[in-house]
Amino acid sequence: MCSMNRREEILDVAAELLAQGGGDAVSTRAVCKAAGVQAPILYRLFGDKQGLLDAVASRGLMSYLAQKQGMASSGDPVEDLRRGWDLHLGFGLAEPALYALIYGSPRPGAEPDGAKQASEILAGLVHRVALAGRLRVPERRAARVIHAAGRGTTLALIATPEAERDLDDARIVREAVIGAVTDPAPAGSARTGDDVVAGAITLKAALPDLTVLSPAESLLLGDWLDRIIDG
Repeated sequence: MCSMNRREEILDVAAELLAQGGGDAVSTRAVCKAAGVQAPILYRLFGDKQGLLDAVASRGLMSYLAQKQGMASSGDPVEDLRRGWDLHLGFGLAEPALYALIYGSPRPGAEPDGAKQASEILAGLVHRVALAGRLRVPERRAARVIHAAGRGTTLALIATPEAERDLDDARIVREAVIGAVTDPAPAGSARTGDDVVAGAITLKAALPDLTVLSPAESLLLGDWLDRIIDG
């Protein structure tokens, strides 16, 4: 059997053990026994147990990412943020053991490739809100806040017995977070300090596409915009 087929077989076994018994069930001994392979083969393909778990996590995220990347725009970037949140929550509740593996025990500076891709998709959704002039805070901060709130809410619901879960809790958190980082109202004639900051955020988001400025001018303008945004 080729290495690729053997690798997929081991991942299938590990994913099944994970779904049945959580992360503690995915020991190298149990995986090797169920897959009918010797430990040196597993270590050659994945390095160690953590490498195996990261591979299981990344592969498990692929179908979720395909849905998120394929999500058609509603025409409202803030509404698209809501839909992205709901999709993330749905993935966690459908695959609780996998979700807990990916997000339940964070390691500083280390995360599966799939989680990085998910973060990039969220950053893209936030960027579109910024381009629409409806972001109240810098893009990176908005993405961090939304991700942290979504992850915490999903883990809390996973830990709650299914019969006791109230999805309205997640909706309340979603609306509180999105309301804190976005402006749902169209711009009016009266301009406030928040409007100026929102305008600076919008211009900062569009800065890479401005070809009329030299690199040095873009850098200088970016610094000025950051000063406005940061107050």
